[in-house]
Amino acid sequence: MEEAVELALEKLGASREEVEVVVLKEGKPGIFGFGGEDATVRVLRRQSDELKQEAATLARQMLEKLLSLMRVSASIDIVDEKETSQEERAPIGLEINGDDLGILIGRRGQTLASLQYLVYLMVSHQLKARVSMTIDVAGYRERRKEALRNLAWRMAERVMATGQTVPLEPMPASERRIIHLALRDYHGVITQSVGEGDYRKVTILKGE
Repeated sequence: MEEAVELALEKLGASREEVEVVVLKEGKPGIFGFGGEDATVRVLRRQSDELKQEAATLARQMLEKLLSLMRVSASIDIVDEKETSQEERAPIGLEINGDDLGILIGRRGQTLASLQYLVYLMVSHQLKARVSMTIDVAGYRERRKEALRNLAWRMAERVMATGQTVPLEPMPASERRIIHLALRDYHGVITQSVGEGDYRKVTILKGE
């Protein structure tokens, strides 16, 4: 794993203290040089508190302007980073609250995802830096995440009981990732993403 980290640091031109390392896959040693697997890591450059604050303020201003153009009345708060795993962490969080905000969520959160991506592009362009963020509407994302986790566990139990593969409905990448993470340590089942584009979905099948 250290070799993978060193290679990533070399590409970034950064020191170990300037980055955060996320282990995506642990490497496995081989036997007599055969059968080994390389570790996979993601190295993220740490962002200064000043940049985060500037990006958060700018993101809220741009989001307020967008909601005004949409004639949607709502309040927008900058929220503290929630305690999540490293894979799910975003340095900036914005929470939209108000009445009748379903229009901002859309079917399976598609409108919310598009709104978040639009604000991300605008902020990144303005600051000339990529700053990841999460925009939520009245706690929708947490409720959806919990529902997906419960779905994953129920379907895993079905797979274990019947031995049959269970395909889930097509989902965006962010929701497929929740399913994969929910069952990552579930003994006896594995998950795979299959399909293309908007029809890509997770299948849950019995492991070896």
